Amino acid sequence: MTTSTADLWHHYGRARATSDRTVPATFSWNWGQDAGPGPEALGDLTGRCVGDLGAGTARHAAHLAAHHQPAQVVAVDASPAQHAMAADIYAHLAPRLRLVHSDAVPHLQAMTGAYDVLYSVFGAVDFTDPRQLLPAAAAALKPGGRLVFATLAHYLSGAPAQPDVVPADIPAKTPHGETATMRRWALQEHVWAKLLDEAGFTRITTDVLPATGGPRTADTVLMSAHRPS
Repeated sequence: MTTSTADLWHHYGRARATSDRTVPATFSWNWGQDAGPGPEALGDLTGRCVGDLGAGTARHAAHLAAHHQPAQVVAVDASPAQHAMAADIYAHLAPRLRLVHSDAVPHLQAMTGAYDVLYSVFGAVDFTDPRQLLPAAAAALKPGGRLVFATLAHYLSGAPAQPDVVPADIPAKTPHGETATMRRWALQEHVWAKLLDEAGFTRITTDVLPATGGPRTADTVLMSAHRPS
């Protein structure tokens, strides 16, 4: 199942996909993609089934597939353009890297108990109603499995994150350049923790990764939680 609306991610990352086709040597969680913890936040991935929710051009997933010996990394993205760019750049990493064109929620609902680890780096967790996504993620994890995600600690404008489960409309463009909006969930840490608890997760931890400078910089909330064993 995929979205039938205009692909609002059509233009995202296109220039980089042309100029940089390498498998990234590093994996970062912070907004600037230049500091903080690396893949160790996911635990030992050797022989594990890992899912990247909202993978974009699959740069993070490609790094894990190439450098961390998982059984498989499944890079899930609803955008036709992002999926196509990921396939163009990283198809050679198959079968260890599997690229799936799908919305995150129906994909997870079809993968009950399939994953050891799920993660999102400013991906599907930011752009999907968490009251749908987080329960689906819990069900798709094996007992003891882990969900880790990086999300904005505040809006890029500097406005504070929401104290309730409320999305904001942020600007976007259609493939033809028309102005549009998409929904993004930027929630306070305690709201995320409550949502994770309600979805059945335990061992919930929160870290705040400070901004590292640059334009439109932001602090990052890094959340980790487990499906009960």
